[in-house]
Amino acid sequence: MSYPITLSSLTTREAITDTLYRCVTGFDTADTALFDSAFTKDAIFDLNGRLLEGLESIHKDCYDKVSKMDTIHHISNVRVNMKEGESKASLTASALAQHYRLGEGLQSGTPYLLAGSLYSLDVVRDDEDGLWKITHWKLKIIWAEGDWGVVMEE
Repeated sequence: MSYPITLSSLTTREAITDTLYRCVTGFDTADTALFDSAFTKDAIFDLNGRLLEGLESIHKDCYDKVSKMDTIHHISNVRVNMKEGESKASLTASALAQHYRLGEGLQSGTPYLLAGSLYSLDVVRDDEDGLWKITHWKLKIIWAEGDWGVVMEE
């Protein structure tokens, strides 16, 4: 199943928030096009102090691993800071992300990793397609429960 990249009738604030939703839905459904639509090519992803620079690096060191897992990212407490008519904005959010090895999400008692994180994102509106895209994403894991080996395995 493929998810639409562009949604109609979004307010500016909703379109900015949709940037984050496209990203995490892309992770959870392994929809590369949807995930990529959320980023500029030169985006920086700060993962607990580890900088992934450029979309290629974000894929190699994050997306290519997480998208092959059974995951769900729950986003809440989204706050958008923007000025009407501007092409730059920022947003913050809280997230819970549940991770299981591929095919094991429905198995009782299987190892998992649940992480509670704070997200801080800078976004810009792309003049070519009109979508808002992440230029800088700072993800700070505040707490985790479970087995780190689930996400650290090669």
